[in-house]
Amino acid sequence: MKFDAPITIALSKGRIFKQSLPLLAHAGIVPADDPETSRKLILDTNHEQVKLVIIRATDVPTYVEYGAADIGIAGKDVLLEHGGEGLYEPVDLKIARCRMMTAGYPDATQKTGRLTVATKYVKSAQRFFAAKGEQVEIIKLYGSMELAPIVGLADLIVDLVESGNTLKANGLVPLEHICDISSRLVINKASWKMKHGLITQLIDAFREAVHQHSH
Repeated sequence: MKFDAPITIALSKGRIFKQSLPLLAHAGIVPADDPETSRKLILDTNHEQVKLVIIRATDVPTYVEYGAADIGIAGKDVLLEHGGEGLYEPVDLKIARCRMMTAGYPDATQKTGRLTVATKYVKSAQRFFAAKGEQVEIIKLYGSMELAPIVGLADLIVDLVESGNTLKANGLVPLEHICDISSRLVINKASWKMKHGLITQLIDAFREAVHQHSH
């Protein structure tokens, strides 16, 4: 691919970055540094015109929406909370897969009266319980959700579940499935118009890579 315009790609460290590498490589993009060892927040690549910005997962949609990055890779969990306005979401990259679920002690839902739910996914939890016609009180937490039922802060949690081992280790069980989560390619609307040819090529390369990896 020929990069005839500058392209900035927003990514988060860890699992998403590692699982994005083969997809980026398929588009001919190879980072010059490893974000786990480099202290740089903007990584160079093998193309002078292509830069990677390494930011918190929850900030990726914001950087893309406001044009600080042309494209980004973000988990559906983050996009559901962000709202996704001002973004195109053309490709499910099928990486960093897990499920968003309610969890708690096995008898958590037997309680009468209003349930208290601890989560960092406030909007997703609100939508889920509203759709069931249940009134719940939602408490926003930023991490260690499993602790909330144990210390009596909440009856239930809404969290991402991969293997369920963390829940099991804390005596909790997954209860209801809310949605499947994977990482998506997101695109800034202005970049989509201004750099249309280049972005279309990138989307095609990502689609092809996903197709190859999932077969």
